[in-house]
Amino acid sequence: MEWLSAENVVALGTAVLGIVASGVMVWYERRVPRRKRIGYRVQMDNPIGDDVRSGRASRRLGLFDEAPGMTDATLVLLRIENDGSQSIVDNDYTGRELHGLTAVFTDRTIRGVSVTQPPETDHLMDHFTPAAGLGYEGNTLRIPRVPLNRGDHFKLLVLLSGGDVGREIRLSGGIRDGEVHPNRSATPDEKPPLFSRAARMITIMLTLSVLTLAALVVTRDDTPPPIGCAHGTLTITGSTAFAPVLKEVAQKYRRDCEGSTVVVDAHGSTAGVRELAAAGAQSKGAPPVVALSDGPKPSDMPELRENRIAVSVFALVVNDRIPLRNLSTRDVRRLYRGQITNWRQLGGPDLPVHLVSRDANSGTRQVFQRRVLGRGEIANSSVDCVHKDDPTAPVIRCELDSTDQVLTTVAELPGAVGYSELTAADRAPGLHHLDLDADPPSVDAIEHGTSAYPYREIEYAYTYGRPPADSLASSFLTYLSRGNGQDVIRTHGHIPCWTPEGMKLCA
Repeated sequence: MEWLSAENVVALGTAVLGIVASGVMVWYERRVPRRKRIGYRVQMDNPIGDDVRSGRASRRLGLFDEAPGMTDATLVLLRIENDGSQSIVDNDYTGRELHGLTAVFTDRTIRGVSVTQPPETDHLMDHFTPAAGLGYEGNTLRIPRVPLNRGDHFKLLVLLSGGDVGREIRLSGGIRDGEVHPNRSATPDEKPPLFSRAARMITIMLTLSVLTLAALVVTRDDTPPPIGCAHGTLTITGSTAFAPVLKEVAQKYRRDCEGSTVVVDAHGSTAGVRELAAAGAQSKGAPPVVALSDGPKPSDMPELRENRIAVSVFALVVNDRIPLRNLSTRDVRRLYRGQITNWRQLGGPDLPVHLVSRDANSGTRQVFQRRVLGRGEIANSSVDCVHKDDPTAPVIRCELDSTDQVLTTVAELPGAVGYSELTAADRAPGLHHLDLDADPPSVDAIEHGTSAYPYREIEYAYTYGRPPADSLASSFLTYLSRGNGQDVIRTHGHIPCWTPEGMKLCA
């Protein structure tokens, strides 16, 4: 069932974990310890004398000024509370002494003590008597075995002298099945904490749960699988310039449509179209082959059915030793007719021209000849692109089998010029592309109709006749042209034909 997908199970588990964690924290805070706990906090520690070594001395009148030993006096307000889950009775204090707790004020001397308590706990005052253990000596205050219901507290206002404000104040004593511990104090001059410890933990757990759920929502792929997924094996052949798009789309299709095998085997546009025609003639039907071509098929193959996929933009590229950034179409034609033999004839450096071209099966070459040159290129005169094999040839011209070979050779050979699909050229080091007639090879400009850049062509996908609607060829072409393949086409620097702008360019 779809609701039992891995993403939904993880999301549901995370939500349940957040709710359970919140409940557990409340339960743990209030129930799990099942311990008797006395907490204490110092709510005030202020100077009232004029010779206090820490803090600020205050203005005094009357007894504060007349009583002996008051020149360095301080006042401490100590709050003692039952912050556990159970009540505490006098027998829960485990010390052997008459009193239950001991407070020590480091480096100070106790001068007097006053006990206060909330109005609803008046009964506590009966326990603060010398007979019950209340008393002090030096820096030590003895506190009786005061029974405290859960949440009860009392306060001790202690007058001290002889020490620094802020010195350690420690409360100790034994509690059966429990402990005495310091609490974080919000003194009168401090802002109280916004959340308790339990509230903070609950908030953290809920926040982590929500963030996890949000991450699942953001990262999960809600894109539905392509309509009409088909099974079987399909071979994609043809254009090497468009091959990176086809390989990525094929990978996505295989992931979205399990049971399908799509193989990309590109050998050039012309070779791919001929391979498709031969496969169709042999099978006397629609073979599982799709051929991509940079431009239209030859006119003598009427049985091939076209699908317009994208507009591809190509570029003329030169070695970085040539600083030129723009050439006119007229100068490009002179270059490829052999009339320009040295770059200084075009205002460049003193370097001989090396024409690095593609083989005759290349759609990139055919587009260049059709859209820019208006004719074919001159004859090949070199095998290695470096040495002239035909001494009568005006310039060195070689032919290579792939776009990558052209880009590598142009980048390595000073004076070299070649052509390539635009995105591949932009990624290649050691070379740069040229504007033609001051129009840059810009996909955005072409898409929005602001550039007349000529070196571009429609990318065609050919099938032998019309493949069956339920075939893998038909499903893959729909996926490529109108489905998730459109995003891949655009990512690789092409303009999809099935967008509003692309429809005008592909018409």
